[in-house]
Amino acid sequence: MNNTVNFTTPTNSTNQSIRPLISLEICFYSINFLFGLPTHSYVIWLIVTGAGSGVASEFFILNLSICEVANSLNSLLFIIPNWFSSLYTLQLFLIGLSLTGRPLFQCLMCVERYLAVVHPVNFLKFKPLRYRVICCTVAWIITFSSCLCSLLILTFLNFNAHTLAYSVQVILFLSIQLFCLVAVLRALKKSGPGERGRERGEANHKKRRAFCLISITTVNMVIIYVPIIISGLFTNLTKLYIDEVWSPAVVCYVLSGFVQPVLYLHQNGKLCFCSP
Repeated sequence: MNNTVNFTTPTNSTNQSIRPLISLEICFYSINFLFGLPTHSYVIWLIVTGAGSGVASEFFILNLSICEVANSLNSLLFIIPNWFSSLYTLQLFLIGLSLTGRPLFQCLMCVERYLAVVHPVNFLKFKPLRYRVICCTVAWIITFSSCLCSLLILTFLNFNAHTLAYSVQVILFLSIQLFCLVAVLRALKKSGPGERGRERGEANHKKRRAFCLISITTVNMVIIYVPIIISGLFTNLTKLYIDEVWSPAVVCYVLSGFVQPVLYLHQNGKLCFCSP
């Protein structure tokens, strides 16, 4: 993931130098910065300018993209840590953005889809923008609290405590997301009442598109977080940091982060090589 290196690097003092990044990590941090920054910025611009479905309905995606822009900028800090040692404290603080910010906003999106498909009546009650603003405000408070905890734990405790705490957090977030996504998939497989003829064909087409979208999202969540969970648990059990264990998690986290913006651009017909 964007910040996996410092997430598991043995660090007891902010004066301790960051370990040299291996070539693979430098490559994928560079990819995340060079492609993630413009991609997520473009998504933000589309939402704000009203090119999509509107700010209200895409408010969670907007906040997720803002968080991802910060993660992309943070990737640059991990490429040049030894050039500007004064940025080390900032790096430790911003770890919480990728460890908590991304999965938390993804959880909100999954819960929203769950309510919309499985409990549509309740969804209509919480559909107004003010509820989304409240949820995102709480999410940002939790995220910045996580940033502060990352800084304090990595500074005054050790990387094992940090890894264990955030491994448990990732397991919790992944469980919530999988529950919501699987429930949505099950609901989409059922036929709706009163569907027949042309209406049934159109409804089935929309359901197939939604089913495909949710399926991709579900697989993406597994690819993002399962390698992190495995690497974190391995690190805590063995008390060892091994590059070969964490590098696949870094690769999966960085590349899977592009799935959400690509799906959004596809849905809004903004991909020149693919139409919705």
